[in-house]
Amino acid sequence: MKTIEHFVNGSSASCESGRSQPVFNPATGEQAAEVGLASAAEVDAAVAAAKSAFEQWSTTSLAARTKLMFAFRNLVEANASEIATRLTAEHGKVHSDALGEVARGLENIEYACGLADLLKGSFNSQASSGVDVYTVRQPLGVVAGITPFNFPAMVPLWMFPNAVACGNTFVLKPSERDPSAPRLVAELFAEAGFPPGVLNVVNGDKVAVDRLLNNPDIAAVSFVGSTPIARYVYETGTAAGKRVQALGGAKNHMVVLPDADIDLAADSAVSAAYGSAGERCMAVSVVVAVGDCADALVDAIKVRIDKLRIGPGNEPDSEMGPLITREHRDRVASYVGVGAGEGATVVVDGRDATFDGDGFFLGVSLLDHVTADMSVYRDEIFGPVLCVVRADSYHQAVELMAQNPWGNGAAIFTRDGGAARQFQLDADAGMVGINVPIPVPVGYHSFGGWKNSLFGDTHMYGPEGIHFFTKAKAITARWPDPADSSVDLGFPRNR
Repeated sequence: MKTIEHFVNGSSASCESGRSQPVFNPATGEQAAEVGLASAAEVDAAVAAAKSAFEQWSTTSLAARTKLMFAFRNLVEANASEIATRLTAEHGKVHSDALGEVARGLENIEYACGLADLLKGSFNSQASSGVDVYTVRQPLGVVAGITPFNFPAMVPLWMFPNAVACGNTFVLKPSERDPSAPRLVAELFAEAGFPPGVLNVVNGDKVAVDRLLNNPDIAAVSFVGSTPIARYVYETGTAAGKRVQALGGAKNHMVVLPDADIDLAADSAVSAAYGSAGERCMAVSVVVAVGDCADALVDAIKVRIDKLRIGPGNEPDSEMGPLITREHRDRVASYVGVGAGEGATVVVDGRDATFDGDGFFLGVSLLDHVTADMSVYRDEIFGPVLCVVRADSYHQAVELMAQNPWGNGAAIFTRDGGAARQFQLDADAGMVGINVPIPVPVGYHSFGGWKNSLFGDTHMYGPEGIHFFTKAKAITARWPDPADSSVDLGFPRNR
């Protein structure tokens, strides 16, 4: 049985805690590997390696850092297919989705390659006579990332390229459910020539998380996961004096107005709701059908569901793979029955789909006539269940979103430019799409929601990522007038 080890100070480190857990192939239900779960002492060892590397790394020239970052970027691109293969094997997403994940991660490495420009300060000459005022941005020290199972390669790449570009060293705690892809990424990072200790990976569970949040040598923690854990990470980390950004869950709404292109809206709803088996924090969970478009839209979505191919992610004709675990699949499936019991119309019941073998597969579900008081609307299901809420007007749709506790993403489908422009102002969410169902920003903007989708005030990657991983210092310098010098330096007098 393959054992997935930690990666500390530039090399593999076996797990000494005596604790481990299986890693499954979701498409077969079989155990594919075993991953060790770090003790608090093992986390401390990784932090110590990062702390030891910080002094030299933080003073490494921007030119040298840039050269290494470009080398890392090229290695990730060259190994994209292998990273994607590992993603499919342990997460279950289809290979095309896995390649897309790597591509979005590459965007963030490429952004970090511009570190020489990103770390520019500002300068005012002669703020007062003979006085200059300027700012510089300096690294924090050792920083940490705690990342989720649904994007085990991309989300770490949201974090550590920017962090190390800024001069920090990094400790990554990836999800223990699918740790092979982030491990490969760390190996490529070392292969690019980064010094040992700049990036360290410790596998683990709550024991590792709690130690990262309380280790006094960690200056900041970046987290992506569910809302309850995001709140816990934020409260625990800040109580320990750390800078924390904690991205939580979502219930993303896609508003479809009566003038929308129904085919485009239906295609978008299916891909956004069921891609990666709905295990995306930016997945569309709720379609809000406004006015008389609802029946046509539901019919169009159902037609597309009937053609959706569900199967192992490594099969080229599969469009959706399994869920991450058997327990999660069963939890998601239970919501279909709950929704029906609460009065929703089950248009497509994913529980009716049958699959060969013991993989964690589930068919997709479509629930119509959902209302805001139902569990299927209130809860983050995080699976292939799409709810349709019917609204009488644009304003009712916007108010529905405003009352929702999450504010990650929102989208509108319409041909009306005025309505689209108004929606981008009205939508109570951190990321908005106009005829785009999953408005994840490109790497040179920043990712983050509002309300219960974000704890902390800094979004992730892009410009706000640079802000999060650095601290600003303002310097005021007075330069004596050469005319006042008792030594003749050759400067003109009385300037």
